[in-house]
Amino acid sequence: MDDMETMKRFIDRDRYARYLGAEICRWGEGYASARLELREEHLNSVNTVHGGVIFSLADCAFSAASNSHGTVAVAIQVCISFFKAVSGGTLHAEAREVSRNPKLATYMIEVSDDSGSLIGLFQGTVYRKSTPIEEIIG
Repeated sequence: MDDMETMKRFIDRDRYARYLGAEICRWGEGYASARLELREEHLNSVNTVHGGVIFSLADCAFSAASNSHGTVAVAIQVCISFFKAVSGGTLHAEAREVSRNPKLATYMIEVSDDSGSLIGLFQGTVYRKSTPIEEIIG
């Protein structure tokens, strides 16, 4: 099985992303982009997107980018900063690898709205295991 097909199967197995409504649009080594069309259930008590939704979208892109090298990568540290509130439209997340060595890798994920305005910035570090992705997706 080729790497693109393996990665597609890995992405399709993300049950939480599917529940959230997040879609991984593109991916490659150390890179992924995702989108989420906002629904009423994504809003908090003050009618803006819940911070957990923004975090989750960024985390979906983070997962796809960090696992794109063919071995399992698991988060060991993440943080997010929020810059702007939104109430509707579509959110976009773009994950880029900024550092990678045999055991650790770090990613920056920008979350923006339809106009391209930055909504949040997520940074995450993963521990890179030796387990092949193919082994866990069967």
